Amino acid sequence: MKPVEPNIRNVLNHFSACGELLSYSQIKTGHINDTYKIVAKGGTFLLQRISSAAFKNPIAVMENIIGVTHFLNLKLQENGEDPLIGCLNLIQSDTGDFYYFDEHNDCWRVYLFVDGRTFDSPESPEQFGKAGEAFGRFQCLLSEYPSETLYEVIPHFHDTPKRFRDLERAVERNLSGRKENAKEILEDAYARKDKISKIVDGLADGSIPLRITHNDTKLNNVMFDLSGTRALCVLDLDTIMPGSALYDFGDAIRFGANTCGEDEKDLSKIHFDLEMFKAYAKGFIRGANGTLTEQEIRLFPYAGWLLTYECGIRFLTDYLNGDIYFHTDYPEHNLVRALDQFALLKDMEAKEKEAQDFIESLLK
Repeated sequence: MKPVEPNIRNVLNHFSACGELLSYSQIKTGHINDTYKIVAKGGTFLLQRISSAAFKNPIAVMENIIGVTHFLNLKLQENGEDPLIGCLNLIQSDTGDFYYFDEHNDCWRVYLFVDGRTFDSPESPEQFGKAGEAFGRFQCLLSEYPSETLYEVIPHFHDTPKRFRDLERAVERNLSGRKENAKEILEDAYARKDKISKIVDGLADGSIPLRITHNDTKLNNVMFDLSGTRALCVLDLDTIMPGSALYDFGDAIRFGANTCGEDEKDLSKIHFDLEMFKAYAKGFIRGANGTLTEQEIRLFPYAGWLLTYECGIRFLTDYLNGDIYFHTDYPEHNLVRALDQFALLKDMEAKEKEAQDFIESLLK
């Protein structure tokens, strides 16, 4: 159910360091949280209401973010960099916490506003490569962070076999009554189910290292400077958890190496852009600064394929469940998103050898 429309002024009063509210506007680019740009006497801020549908334990989400942003702040200072630009900075509430629960039990937080630009799709391979470098460096900076202190805020978040079981359950229940509309894409999803456990199995047997990962590495989660040429910081830390670097790499590829956005109705326009893939791979490796294994790098093409598949079945599952997780603009929105992902997936499969050959060339 859609949360009650908030009284922004009342919420902000609990973050008195911001000062008197002057104006606000809603930012509608994200699928999950409700986000507002706040102009107050104390400066410009970003106010967010954490989605209770997506995050059942918002305090765990916030504890992860508090710890990670503090650590990143210190690492950037050690490197002689400005932590007010290079990472997110939370504002303390009047209770001493970095969050506030309102009368509806919704959890709110405030960040310092980072002045810059985000992009829904890359304007060039060079720009996408810089985003890859930002996410690779983000992971590298956190290589010494104690992973055991992080909560798993969404258990099995990138556990693709579990996501497939969720889809099977949604098909069986068919709560939306729309299963027949998705017959062909369900056949595509079921036909590929035997290929989806490689990373989960690798983490279990230790052949793929467990790392601290961002887990939502879309291009629009990197803040660029106003010129769009320099990556400033990584945004949206809600899903930071222990996981595989391949999840971070793959999710970025399925988003940024798609010639269209997630909402394209004309599937003939959707292609896997190999130049974007190559630029991002080089940037990610450069940013990770030697922390990746050869096994991880060799799995880059597979990671892009897997995260595209996973996202596709997540959209499809939500469509069958009645659109209870992702924000939608019209009844078939999640089905369109799922079809987009599978169109991209099929083009990835057609170009798999070329992508793999490029990765092998980087390892020589």
